Amino acid sequence: MVHFFGKTNFDFIGPRWKMLTISAIIIVAGIISFAIRGANWSIDFRGGLDMQVLFARPVSDGQVRAALGGIEVGEVKTISSLGRPDEILIRLKVAENSEATQRQVMDKLGQVFPDNPAEIRNVDVVGPKVGQELRRQAIISAVVAIVLLLIYISWRFKFEYALGGIIALIHDVLVTLAFISFFHVEFSLAVLAAVLTLIGFSINDTIVVYDRIRENLKKLRQMKLSQIMNQSINETLSRTIITSLTVFLTVLVLFIFSGPVLRGFSFAMLVGVITGVYSSIFVAAPVVLEWAERKALQGKRR
Repeated sequence: MVHFFGKTNFDFIGPRWKMLTISAIIIVAGIISFAIRGANWSIDFRGGLDMQVLFARPVSDGQVRAALGGIEVGEVKTISSLGRPDEILIRLKVAENSEATQRQVMDKLGQVFPDNPAEIRNVDVVGPKVGQELRRQAIISAVVAIVLLLIYISWRFKFEYALGGIIALIHDVLVTLAFISFFHVEFSLAVLAAVLTLIGFSINDTIVVYDRIRENLKKLRQMKLSQIMNQSINETLSRTIITSLTVFLTVLVLFIFSGPVLRGFSFAMLVGVITGVYSSIFVAAPVVLEWAERKALQGKRR
């Protein structure tokens, strides 16, 4: 494998408390942001109306968005092209009296585009109860995934390693959610998929670091645990950067060119990839170190 940094000897363990403090500040700021501004739920979670409209001739998102700007049927959240320049998806945060809403939207489009008639191709209505059920299932999915990972890492390593990995994973999710709140990104099913993907992605780098720590613990018995962890992180740093960079660049292209439908997904992945690298270095191993040192100190007191 090509080494990104060559042989490095950075001190990652020494400033661990400073880095953990930065993480704590971001997470607390994110919680405050959520408390003040609330989550920007999409219609997937709060209920709403999806209208797929086919025009006789191509029309842009911006033209349709401007046409519906003054309509009094609800807030227009997202309008995106569906791969055809004449077909538009209109998403409205209204779930009641959907037939009246559809008529108002179509009347407005008919007034603004008299020479470009449109027809409804498909309508999907998501009720508030469906949104609540989706939120409940999302929380259950995340909890089940975390518990399974906790069991797996405990079996493969030790409990303290599982604890460090899960804390790093929760850290990544909370930091990603914090940035979603800072930028008021709409929380849709796509963003939820990104967050659940991050759970698997985040633990991958952590497992690589843990594997190297376990190997070095057998070879470098004379060294302190903190020194072994530092060396192990430095030895896996190049691999971590290269693998994460490939994912980051792919998601960056998606973020730039995918359009508004996948903008939230790619934004969450961009933040999550960076956070995943950070936590595998500055969160997972330091948690294991703190646990081991406290355990050793308690043993001496006895």
